[in-house]
Amino acid sequence: MTASGPRHGGRRRPVWDLPRSMLVVLVVVELSAAALVVGGLAMLPADASTGYAALGALGLVALGVLHTELATGIERVRRRVAHASYVDLSSVWTFAGALLLPPPLAGVVVIGIYAHLWWRVWYPVGAALHRHVYTTATVVLAACAAGAVVSPERLTGTAGAGPGSGPAAYGVLLLAMVTYMLVNQALVALALSLTTGRRFAWRGVLGDGDDHVLEGATLCLAVLASLAALRQPLLVLLVLPPLLVLHRAVLIRQLEERANTDAKTGLLTAAAWRGRSHRAIARSRRQRRAVAVLVLDLDHFKSVNDGYGHLAGDEVLSAVAATLTDQVRDVDPVGRFGGEEFVVLLAELPPGTEGRDLAHVAAERIRHTVRGLAVDVEAPGGPLTITNLSVSVGVSVAGLDGDTLDELLQVADHALYAAKRAGRNRVRLGRAATGPASEV
Repeated sequence: MTASGPRHGGRRRPVWDLPRSMLVVLVVVELSAAALVVGGLAMLPADASTGYAALGALGLVALGVLHTELATGIERVRRRVAHASYVDLSSVWTFAGALLLPPPLAGVVVIGIYAHLWWRVWYPVGAALHRHVYTTATVVLAACAAGAVVSPERLTGTAGAGPGSGPAAYGVLLLAMVTYMLVNQALVALALSLTTGRRFAWRGVLGDGDDHVLEGATLCLAVLASLAALRQPLLVLLVLPPLLVLHRAVLIRQLEERANTDAKTGLLTAAAWRGRSHRAIARSRRQRRAVAVLVLDLDHFKSVNDGYGHLAGDEVLSAVAATLTDQVRDVDPVGRFGGEEFVVLLAELPPGTEGRDLAHVAAERIRHTVRGLAVDVEAPGGPLTITNLSVSVGVSVAGLDGDTLDELLQVADHALYAAKRAGRNRVRLGRAATGPASEV
């Protein structure tokens, strides 16, 4: 399961400050999960098989609790270094519940494990309760959906036999894994899109390659844990050592992400941006597409630092960084080059003048948005709002202004300084420093 937070640090929003559409989704998802669990429990037959299944649910909750306790030391470090996303590995037990138990009891497993996670992991760091409850509900729905796909009857033809063998059984297991991941990630991505105001994108649901590998490894461990529970329950404990190794692997990944992230803005560092941009350019060449480079400089930023202090200046930088990421796509790397200078690579553009026109539109959109920013900051004399910000932008396009990243950066940088010389709050395009310009 992947729980994602804001890309940029900020104050935690109380539930009543969420957009109305998000509140509706919150209520619908949580009530649906509650109805499935409570209604399903009421419909379970009062026989020996239900009693055994209930004992199995308690056992999975106990294993999830033990897992959390053993990993607490690693998780403390992860919480300190995590910037944006936080991946927990409890799906080993929640997906095992989906494979082994009736859907309502699988929901009970999710609720028990996530209640303990809240007490031991999230409450101590001041996480928002409504977000954790929503996450719990999404996992309940994912487990119930996967359980409906992988019912014992479909796998083996005999009730209660658990995961079977043969191509059909493997296919059903794979379908259950995909169902679990998609339901969970779709609901998380929907919440993020409604909370941030960004358009829902399937790219956010599908995640990146590393997320797939991690979640796939966790679900494979869940299948092994299920088989062990059916044949020799004590063997389930052998799942714990590889789980702890996975925790450390995720920690290493988060440390790498932190090293590639600018501390003040949450954007990529200059070196990390270059690496991402080189890969984007290579990908665009294979697809016979173009890229554009935008170099942006915040106008008169020294006056912000001098007039309001460096802490206020940091708030302004964070607000501009958030604007940049909001105005471009997830495939477009955004970085901070130092001071008040930022850089964006627009990937997968049409070649030629059509790509240049789209890059110009994107640069203008960013410029207009920055011009309308109102940044609330705390000053010695009390709260105040900083307005009248502006940004100058230089743009270069592959094929028209150069072919390599260094050539595009050099042309965009020259165009930026042409915009500065022309009076700031302007966009300049390509090698023609006296070419198209605009201002407010």
